[in-house]
Amino acid sequence: MKPPLTRTLTRKLSRPGDSAVIVLLALAVLALVGGCGRQTVEPPVRLPSLGLSQAEVKTRLLSQYVTWQGVPYRNGGQSRKGIDCSAFVQLTYQQKFGIKLPRTTWQQAGLGGLVAGSGLRPGDLIFFKTGWNDRHIGIYLEKYRFLHVSTTVGVTISKITDPYWYERYWQARRLFN
Repeated sequence: MKPPLTRTLTRKLSRPGDSAVIVLLALAVLALVGGCGRQTVEPPVRLPSLGLSQAEVKTRLLSQYVTWQGVPYRNGGQSRKGIDCSAFVQLTYQQKFGIKLPRTTWQQAGLGGLVAGSGLRPGDLIFFKTGWNDRHIGIYLEKYRFLHVSTTVGVTISKITDPYWYERYWQARRLFN
């Protein structure tokens, strides 16, 4: 199975009449891979180590899910009465890993190092383009599943490979080793 980013680019490159877009996307891909397909975090950054195994990271994230499951989405919300995606990620990272994050998805999208879709690990931040200027964030668990706040069902776990998320996948970022 191709990583989501590869599938997304392949699908977008197959549209007829998008030659300018194809050239721009090809240049963007070349810039991202930088001639080295083995490195999963681009550009190389010093990431703090929390001394946690991937299994422990996943366990902490799942405990957060159990506590918050079904809490409804509320734009700008920061409590159990309603929470938005970036506040949920901010709160989860603070409570489960002791890492303070900025409040907005746009600010969070600039943190850490960029991760190739095939190199995702539990705790990586997953970003989606949900509108012209709208972004959504979740936290990767495993097997293409991620924890996030859905506008329809609240705090939930979804799959990156579901058609809605697959079409909107933007990037993933790693904040710790």
